[in-house]
Amino acid sequence: MASTSTSLIPLRGHGRKASFSSSPAKTALKKALRFSFSSRSSVVICVKSSSGAVKYNEVVVDEEMDKIRRLQNGSDVRGVALEGEKGRTVDLTPPAVEAIAESFGEWIIKALQKERGRPVEDVTVSLGKDPRISGASLSVAVFAGLARAGCLTFDLGLATTPACFMSTLLPPFAYDASIMMTASHLPYTRNGLKFFTKKGGLTSPEVEEICDKAAHKYANRLTKVSTMLNSPPKKVDFMRAYAKHLRDIIKERVNHPIHYDTPLKGFQ
Repeated sequence: MASTSTSLIPLRGHGRKASFSSSPAKTALKKALRFSFSSRSSVVICVKSSSGAVKYNEVVVDEEMDKIRRLQNGSDVRGVALEGEKGRTVDLTPPAVEAIAESFGEWIIKALQKERGRPVEDVTVSLGKDPRISGASLSVAVFAGLARAGCLTFDLGLATTPACFMSTLLPPFAYDASIMMTASHLPYTRNGLKFFTKKGGLTSPEVEEICDKAAHKYANRLTKVSTMLNSPPKKVDFMRAYAKHLRDIIKERVNHPIHYDTPLKGFQ
């Protein structure tokens, strides 16, 4: 069955009006093309194929891409995840988070390949989150984006920021990278992402690179967010192991001569 589609290219300025001859075939093609301008920030091109099906390609210009770039906050990603904040609209949406997570997954794969000098497989990334109510829906978007990039994902559940970093080092976990979903001290309507490798947190230029790639993905993706996870994350009880790790450090450093296993006994 014949069909036609348009390529995703940015439209700038005012193009010349197409010229059609009076031949029946070209007249039919002219009638089949419909251009509608939904807003200043996007152009929707509707092309009707010979089979009668209608396909839509959305070409989003710089204003749409800047929505993703503006989410960068230094070495983190921060945004409004819930309605209810006066004067602010929701911008940290599941589609935006999925694009950012996918770009981070691609970034870590590329970094590991460069470091090891060979292709890498089974790159592992963990995700922890704080108790914010937007965490559940945004977590699905993170896992979907990482899966798109080809990463294996692991769900730490409720976690702390230091725990996410330690999940890249502490055996038997030792993931290649980790993401902490939190907005620290900001209001409940906000949320964000912190990125870690075994070397520590990402730098501001590295996060800028990731957000720039995500902006292009977000602008040119017809399906704005995945609704299904082909590779569900594996739930792991990392916090139990991390808590034991911290307890062992405290006991070793205090080294109490009488009650070694309860070094803080008697403290008030």
